[in-house]
Amino acid sequence: MGISYRNIKEFKQLQLQELFLSVKWDSAKYPDKLRTAIKNSDAVYSAWDGDKLVGLINSLSDGVLNAYFPYLLVRPEYHGAGIGKKLVAMMLAEYTSCVRKSLIAFDEQVKFYESCGFRVGTGTSAMLITVKSGPG
Repeated sequence: MGISYRNIKEFKQLQLQELFLSVKWDSAKYPDKLRTAIKNSDAVYSAWDGDKLVGLINSLSDGVLNAYFPYLLVRPEYHGAGIGKKLVAMMLAEYTSCVRKSLIAFDEQVKFYESCGFRVGTGTSAMLITVKSGPG
C-alpha cells in the first residue's frame, strides 16, 4: 500500500505518541499536551501507511509575514522514502505568500532542510527555554 497524505488536526493520542516515540522526541512524554499542540497548530499535514501515522509536519503562523514549522518527523523505518520532503513541500505551498518561513534544525538535519530550500541564517542563533516537568 502506498503512502497517503492528509490535512487534518485531529489525531488519536496514541497515534501521536507512537510517532514521537519512534524518533525519541521528548514531546511524547506529554501526550495530552502534544495532542492539544497539534490541534492548535495553524496547519498540519500527515503521512499515512494505511491507518498507521508515519509522518507529520505542523506550523504556527501569522499568515502574512512569518510561518514557523516546529515539528517535522517521520518514523525511522520510513526514512529515505521522500515522505519528509513531500511534507515540507506541502507546507511550503501552504505559505507561499509568507515572507519568512523558519524552523530550528539539529545540526545533523541541516543538509536535509537545505535540500528543501532552507538556508542557515547568518548572524542568528536559536534561543530556547525548555521547561523540564513531569516524568523523565
